[in-house]
Amino acid sequence: MNALVIDTNILLDIFVFNDERARALKAALIEKSIQAFASQKTFEEFADVISRPLFSLKIDAQEQILGEWKALATQIDDSTLSTAPWLCRDPDDQIFLDLAYALKPCTLISKDREILKIANRAHKEEVMITQDYNAFR
Repeated sequence: MNALVIDTNILLDIFVFNDERARALKAALIEKSIQAFASQKTFEEFADVISRPLFSLKIDAQEQILGEWKALATQIDDSTLSTAPWLCRDPDDQIFLDLAYALKPCTLISKDREILKIANRAHKEEVMITQDYNAFR
């Protein structure tokens, strides 16, 4: 099975919105039938996003969500990652590309348009970028 990287917008669907489309993915993470990877920078990005007033999450809820994700993900040291050959306009998204590139073959699940634009080029490097919540199957 390929390594799996999950972008912040999908993590929001899993942990904040409880989006029906993400239920099977969350169940697979909890059951440990798939292995998802994250890095300190991706954890920091997720923590920053869930702390925004838009989500109205109290600090204890933010900590619980982040703690749950940290318990489910296998952490990779950012210092071991090199920059992917494709650059994203948003540096907050680049960290997910770099992580997926380091783990290839890898699947990166994202709804971010800038990341999805890179899918064809990434596929040539054994990184599948998709917005399909069930791509882990």
